[in-house]
Amino acid sequence: MTTVFFRYFSFAATAALLAACSSTPTTTSSGGKPSKYYLDDGPMKGITQEMVDALPEPVPKREPLNKFTQRPYTVLGKTFTPMTKLEPFKQRGKGSWYGTRYHGKKGSIGEPYDMLKLTAAHPTLPLPSYARVTNLENGKSVVVRLNDRGPFLHDRIIDLSYAAAMRLGYANRGSAELEVELLLP
Repeated sequence: MTTVFFRYFSFAATAALLAACSSTPTTTSSGGKPSKYYLDDGPMKGITQEMVDALPEPVPKREPLNKFTQRPYTVLGKTFTPMTKLEPFKQRGKGSWYGTRYHGKKGSIGEPYDMLKLTAAHPTLPLPSYARVTNLENGKSVVVRLNDRGPFLHDRIIDLSYAAAMRLGYANRGSAELEVELLLP
């Protein structure tokens, strides 16, 4: 019973911490210093478009799904029911990205977030899995590995890594209209 409680509590705590995953430009101040990024979650200095464009896209492969991310969960009063198997899925809506604030911190499946890898967080898609994300405003697309839960704010459908958002051409704005299509290996 204690193990079940601990696992549930750990997952709930992780989900609550990820509730802030959303890098939307804002005028919030931090430490008396103005920042245009939500909770100062901005880009990493010194990263160029050429560096990001040179990153290899992940190749979809069958991986065991993480059983702890398949249970329904509630964040900020909203309940999410994750998919428990890989099946066709397509969604359109507003996407955002997350950056330095979460860089190096463990995500929902225990992997550290690396803002310089082509990854993403989704509230319900199976983890880990792969998706093609297309920026509907400019037609650019990228394949990402889904390995985290989120976003949970502002009805966003996906949170991309900083590198993936740069690849799609919206990192400087914070969000864009995107299409997410789950890729089946």
